[in-house]
Amino acid sequence: MIRRFAPEDFQEVVEIESEVFSEHNSLLYMSFYETVGDGFLVAEQDGKVVGYVVGYRSAENEGHIFSVGVREKYRRRGIGTGLIHAICDIFVANGLRYARLEVRNSNKGAQKLYRSIGFVPCWIEKKYYSDGEDGMVMKMHLHPYRLLISKQKYLEPVLSGNEFLVTFRSPISYYP
Repeated sequence: MIRRFAPEDFQEVVEIESEVFSEHNSLLYMSFYETVGDGFLVAEQDGKVVGYVVGYRSAENEGHIFSVGVREKYRRRGIGTGLIHAICDIFVANGLRYARLEVRNSNKGAQKLYRSIGFVPCWIEKKYYSDGEDGMVMKMHLHPYRLLISKQKYLEPVLSGNEFLVTFRSPISYYP
């Protein structure tokens, strides 16, 4: 289940962030909670926070995915993908046309995930990270139909007579 961040999630988000990233600032996340509201989401499984995403409007037509993290033992289960789709849906609902994120040049796994969702590499920011590693800036056009297509796993084709219909397998809404 993906839901809005709540203050009681703070410790688990900080744990995930320190597990996933070599550089981190735990106080930044409480600041995000206070400033981005709907743009701070967590993935919960069996009552435990297993991932999070933070995003906000960074320009008139662009949303910035500041951070996304999933606990190591919960990776490769679609949680990161779900979190990215959820924040992109929020961007679309707020009239944004593009999503942007930065990823370490060495993080080929994350780059592959982002490409599979629809992000494309745009440019390299030299020495973007505090340890001097370059960062790759990736962007995605947030056309509402593109997001629907990217969520094909939620849709089930149904043949009715000569018509092709699509029904939802499960709710696409991320909030209970």
